[in-house]
Amino acid sequence: MVLDEFDRLLSDSGYQIVSRQLESMLAPDLRNLDVPRATVYVVDAHAARQATGALLGNILDHYAGARLIVVGDKFKETDSYALLRQGVKGILNYDEAREQLPRALPLVAAGGFWVPRPVLSRFVDSILSTVQGRRMRGDSPAELSRREQEVLNGLLENLANKEVADRLHISERTVKFHVSNLLAKFGVRRRADLILLCYQRRGAGT
Repeated sequence: MVLDEFDRLLSDSGYQIVSRQLESMLAPDLRNLDVPRATVYVVDAHAARQATGALLGNILDHYAGARLIVVGDKFKETDSYALLRQGVKGILNYDEAREQLPRALPLVAAGGFWVPRPVLSRFVDSILSTVQGRRMRGDSPAELSRREQEVLNGLLENLANKEVADRLHISERTVKFHVSNLLAKFGVRRRADLILLCYQRRGAGT
């Protein structure tokens, strides 16, 4: 996707768009690139996989909680898995991006995922096959309160905290409180890990 088209797609998104054409696509240069802080990073993955990985790693090294969307040309499933493991929250091919990027941006900015559901499902299945995944599957959280379950349902629909608050007619601060409790009960640190863990358990029939 050329930068001009990228700017056009997001011109009415409400975000300040800062486009940057990289001078070098060599992995060592991308690892040392000066990365500005942003709400969401949209990375055009037209370069070699190693170069894209180096750039994503650089961003996450500087800003551990960075929200990342990668746009590219027909990702192989193994490539999508690698991106998800690295911390990417959104994966779009070029054709999808023309329609979906304006909708994916605010969702990812709010902490959600924009990944094809079959890819996410099979990615979770791949986690299940690991030793850590089997151990996580065997763990059961303490019983959830009705409100915690309602908040969790909202998270699993990729709703932002404000959207959950509006749906349940509670404050956003209260939603954050329940999210913190959910993370503690499930033994994970991030809401993304909580979402993946819940998909994992559903896939395992628990």
